[in-house]
Amino acid sequence: MTRVVRKVLCIVCPRGCEVKVVIEGGEIKSIEGNACPRGAEYAVTEVRSPKRVLMSVVKCRDGDLPVVSVKTDKPIPKDKLLEVSKYLANIEVKAPVEIGDIIVENVLGLGANIVATRPCRKQK
Repeated sequence: MTRVVRKVLCIVCPRGCEVKVVIEGGEIKSIEGNACPRGAEYAVTEVRSPKRVLMSVVKCRDGDLPVVSVKTDKPIPKDKLLEVSKYLANIEVKAPVEIGDIIVENVLGLGANIVATRPCRKQK
């Protein structure tokens, strides 16, 4: 039976615990080093299917800025970050855009929305 030890740096809180995850035969056997339950949960997610919040920009037509900053409203699978980034490169919104506006709903069927994180005012 194959035994693998993965070390994960937890980023849930500022403590930054180094969590050790022991995997035997594809199953998680033990988790050590986390100071709180959230650290263990993060380590399990990081080992099984890592996820990240994507931050990017999309074009803003007729706006005071050429682009508006956006992010996913929840983490998406890490292996989909490039695919979503390429999708967003072809998106253009029309000003005005307010913080929190949903730019893309359920992006690529991942269950996450793309929301604006900065306003883009209509150009005068």
